[in-house]
Amino acid sequence: MLRPASRRASRRNASPYGSASPYGSESYQDEPGPQQPDQREPGQHRPQAPYGSQPPYEPQASYGPQSPYEPHGPQAPYGSQAPYGSQAPYGSQSPYGSQPPYGSQPPYGSQPPYGPQPPYGSQPPYAGSRARFESEPYHPDGGGPYPADGAGPAWPEDGDRRGGPYQPDDDGRRHGGGWPGGGRPGGRRRGGRRPKRGRGRIRGFFRLRTVRVILALIAVLCVWVAFSIGQALTAPGGGSTSSKLAEWARDHYLGPVVTFGEWLTYQPPKVGGKPGFSLAVPSGAAKKYKAVHGFVPNIPQKLTSPASNPLPGEGVWRVLETVHGEPAIFGTFLRPDAIHTSYVAGIVSMDQRLVTFQLRPGAEDPGPGNWKAQSWIPPGTRTGLLATFNSGFKLSSSGGGFYLNGSYRGSLVNGAATVVYYRNGTIKIGEWGRDFGLTPNVAGVRQNLKLIVDHGKIPANVNQDVLGSWGATLGGGYYVWRSGIGITKGGRIIFVYGPGLITATLAELLKRAGAVEALQLDINPEWMSYDYYKASGHPADPTPHALLPDQQGSPYRYYSVYSRDFTVVYAR
Repeated sequence: MLRPASRRASRRNASPYGSASPYGSESYQDEPGPQQPDQREPGQHRPQAPYGSQPPYEPQASYGPQSPYEPHGPQAPYGSQAPYGSQAPYGSQSPYGSQPPYGSQPPYGSQPPYGPQPPYGSQPPYAGSRARFESEPYHPDGGGPYPADGAGPAWPEDGDRRGGPYQPDDDGRRHGGGWPGGGRPGGRRRGGRRPKRGRGRIRGFFRLRTVRVILALIAVLCVWVAFSIGQALTAPGGGSTSSKLAEWARDHYLGPVVTFGEWLTYQPPKVGGKPGFSLAVPSGAAKKYKAVHGFVPNIPQKLTSPASNPLPGEGVWRVLETVHGEPAIFGTFLRPDAIHTSYVAGIVSMDQRLVTFQLRPGAEDPGPGNWKAQSWIPPGTRTGLLATFNSGFKLSSSGGGFYLNGSYRGSLVNGAATVVYYRNGTIKIGEWGRDFGLTPNVAGVRQNLKLIVDHGKIPANVNQDVLGSWGATLGGGYYVWRSGIGITKGGRIIFVYGPGLITATLAELLKRAGAVEALQLDINPEWMSYDYYKASGHPADPTPHALLPDQQGSPYRYYSVYSRDFTVVYAR
């Protein structure tokens, strides 16, 4: 019984069950079969009939007495002897006899590949195995198992190819006679190009309903995010693009991402060095003031520098603003410590007997409301304007609330550090619920974190857990831009801000300037400032000047709608 070398070979066997022979439509007969007319020319190789035309295992004459080739010229095509003449192709027994056709000897091993062995056509088509295709030599003229162009097995003629009915191959490919797809094994087409299946799979994936719904939701989310970010960037109120993006992220629960990004870009402060600007008092600024009509000027004492060797003008007060000829606002500069000597903090002392304070809401924080106050200083309201400075953290991070002219944003928290604005223009600083509460005389309340100076003392834990107690610092570092406000025992208001400050250093500077109660305000360099205004012949539109030359942002920021709340200082 014939046992094919593989199932694929069995399916390709040109038997009465279906497909044609893999080696063409040749048979082992010497005459043309019933399915193919004899179209040979004289001297041409005679094709044999397929297996289907005769019983596959009927006894018949051996190959010996039959000559499969006509003589080509004066001699046989393969040497001096006929290919099937005096001897059988593989011994004396028939190829389908009592023993396996290729069992006892290798099909192509012991004899030369071009010697006296018979041509490929006369051998049994399925004896042997895959080794037959691997061991046979390559014939560029198409006589081997593959033609010269590598497109598939050799065929006698294009017109002689006979494709059987459609049958699936072992690996799922289909073929109709011969090799799958009309090419060589492995699924390649006759042109040598592999079929492109990736595009079809991708198209099928994107045609799924679930995938389309998910993509639509992602597109809607992207549009909403782009619209929201666009609103944040184009909103009035000042600030750089990076600061606005950071504020937007914090407002949309991405605060940890912003803090992590700032931590990656944080750079420790420089050690040593000298300031980038002079601390000396300008000529003509020093002036002695005397009591006029019973009013005694309150001139603060010179401050000692925390650095080892004070620079010229360091700690010396100079008058920034006067009211009715009396000094109302003083300013000076101090280096915060003896290590970071290139950084300078600005310190201001304001006399409440000569100035008034107003709380202004921000366009975004606290946002729109019935505040009965504007988010900027419009023309017509600038006469008597002396100074402006920043407020505290965003209300969502301040640990307290906001109150102005009967309207609230958030809740006023007992124990929170608080600045209270009274209707007479004065302010007080302390702890809400302990030092003061809400009364009819209160016009505004701004809360921010905890007190950093309380009853003239700095809390021992002022630098502990700076992220949780004192707000997320830029980059998670201690030494950053900070600002704070305090009040002296005599009622003067102290404002301090500058770079390279830790919370303890800020508290120390406030205490050094005389504050007995103080709290920290904002720490973002984009949002903090202290600007004083000079009439310069135009009292209705004074010109702003920054106290610190290296502060960020324009001093004209409050002359247009501003996003964060701030404090305005007017002359009485």
